[in-house]
Order: sequence, then structure tokens, then C-alpha cells
Amino acid sequence: MKITIERAVLLKAVAQAQSVVERRNTIPILANVLIEAEGGDVSFRATDLDIEVVDRVHAMVERAGATTVNAVMLHEIVRKLPDGATVALAADEAAGRLTIEAGRSSFSLATLPKEDFPVMANSEYTANFAAAAPVLRRLFDKSKFAISTEETRYYLNGVYMHVSEAEGGRVLRCVATDGHRLARIDADLPPGAEEMPGVIVPRKTVGELRKLLEDDDAQIAVSVSETKVRFATPEIILTSKVIDGTFPDYTRVIPTGNTKKMEVDATEFARAVDRVATVSSERSRAVKLQLDEDRLVLSVNAPDAGAAEEELAVAYGDERLEIGFNAKYLLEIASQVDRENAVFMFNSAGEPALMREGNDTSAIYVVMPMRV
Repeated sequence: MKITIERAVLLKAVAQAQSVVERRNTIPILANVLIEAEGGDVSFRATDLDIEVVDRVHAMVERAGATTVNAVMLHEIVRKLPDGATVALAADEAAGRLTIEAGRSSFSLATLPKEDFPVMANSEYTANFAAAAPVLRRLFDKSKFAISTEETRYYLNGVYMHVSEAEGGRVLRCVATDGHRLARIDADLPPGAEEMPGVIVPRKTVGELRKLLEDDDAQIAVSVSETKVRFATPEIILTSKVIDGTFPDYTRVIPTGNTKKMEVDATEFARAVDRVATVSSERSRAVKLQLDEDRLVLSVNAPDAGAAEEELAVAYGDERLEIGFNAKYLLEIASQVDRENAVFMFNSAGEPALMREGNDTSAIYVVMPMRV
């Protein structure tokens, strides 16, 4: 194999591959990226056995062929090469070496046989549809903060993507929760997604998927089966196993009887929470909200560290209410608001609060209160 490729093109492809590779693994071939050159294209394939990414780019292929080389090492070398450089990659199968040359720089890396590289088995996908990158980006970006990190409840370690009923008809919905907060985001149901099985997309896959969704004009081809999900652009294919488990019935924890309504400037609210939380104890990070007519007082009382209080003008016309929340959770939820105003719906000090953006119900968030 012998190819010549622009540094910027190579760097983008190798960066995607090396981020999938597990840093700590006991199988040497899994640390490698499989490079395959044919015609005028080169593909870079990496896997951790749960996720596989294939990035196809154009290059000058002098000699077709394939090899595998350490993904992190290759990425570091390419990253440190000067901008605008032209990179030549040549594999010598007999010597088990890949030579990388750019300008006056020359590197020689050990390779492993391409035959040893595991390729993810093809799956029969039951649903295939296309969605615009900004639509998928909104679904996953606004829900991923609520993914659980608790390994014992592994079925919460991802975003539940499924088809659901909403007020205006059927929608494509993403839900994530860790038991303390919940995010539920809806989008119009794309044609072809009607029969899609509900799947839990793992946290790592959600992170890798973000790189495919940068281009606002891109259309993403989505394929879903009971065991796998695939997201593809013309250049990149990301295939992932889904979490084998049942996502709990999240509808039961979304409050429907909350009538006490507070409307607040989302940015001002987030900044005020951040300021008063400075003195909260690391362990509880509790912030108290005291609501009176058109007035909100945020306060923190940490006996070891001190106290803080801040008043905000809000739109609120109900009876007086005192309720406590984890500051981190409030901040994460407030930072999801794209519009000017956040609307909080409360019931009592011991019941979960609901938040949405203005009158938009396509994105709702639930947060459990704390004792303060």
C-alpha cells in the first residue's frame, strides 16, 4: 500500500478513529486503525467491539492495499505535522512497518496483519430513515446531560431513542434520566422511522455521533435494529451495539399536576444559581428557592463555608413556596434553554419540578427536589 494525502484530511479521519479506540485494552489489534486503500479512496476503520467507525476520504493511491497501525500514535504524529503538509504513507507487509513521510520528517511504525482486525458483523436493520443533522444534534445534545453514570443501572447509561405519541401526533423522541433528573426531547417523525424499535444508544456512541452532526446541511442516514444502530454520512459510518436492557417507564415520573408557574430569564437564572452555589458544600450543593409574588430568592447556607443570597425578578403569581435543588442539576437544565425564558412548574416542596422553554413542550426537563 502506498498513498499520498493532505494532512488536514488525514488528521480529521485519524482523529475520529483514535477516539473510538479504547486506551486500555488487552487485545493489541484493538489499539490499531485499519487503513484500506483502493481506487481513489482510503478508508480508516476503528472499533472497540461495541462501536465501529469507518471514515472514507479521497487520496492519491499509488498502490492499493491495507494495513493496521496504532491509532493514537498515528494521530499524534499527524497532529504535530505542519499545516498544509502532504503526507505519504507506505506499508511494507514483509517488514511489518508503515512509513510516514512529510517534508523532512520520516516515521516508521510497527503494523499488525489486516487479517487480525475484527470487523463488526452486518445487521438486518428493521428501520431506515434520514434526518437532518441539526435535528439529531438537538435530540442528543439536549438529553445527554441526564445520562446516568451508575454502572449497576446499566440500562440508564444511554439515550433512549424511540417513537412515541405526543399532542400533535407521533414523534421521534430521545429520553435520558439518572433518577435525579430527566430530559425528554421530541422531533417530527421522519418518513421510514414509523416501525423503528426503541433502542438505548450508549453514552460513548452519543459522544462519537456528535462529530457527524457538525455540518448543518448534512443529512444523516439512520438504520436501527433490535441490537444495533447505524448513523451514516457519505464519508463516515458509525455503527454501534445498543444497550441490552429495558428503559423504565419514564412517563410515570413526569409530573402532570404542577400548577405553580414561574417564568424567569434563563441566562440570569443560571448565573445567579452559579454565584450562590459557590459557597455550597461540595457534597450536597443544595440551593434553596423561595418564591413570592414576582420575586425569587436563591439562597445557600453551608455552616462550614458561609452563606449566600440573591434576588431575581420573575413572573410568579401563586402562593409562597420554598423548595431545594442540587445546584449542578439546576445549572445543567437551565443551560439547555435556547430561548430567553425558562418556565418552571412546581407543585410542592417534596415533588419534582418540570421545566420547559416558553410554551414549547417538545423539550421538557424534570428535576427532583432536595431537603434544605
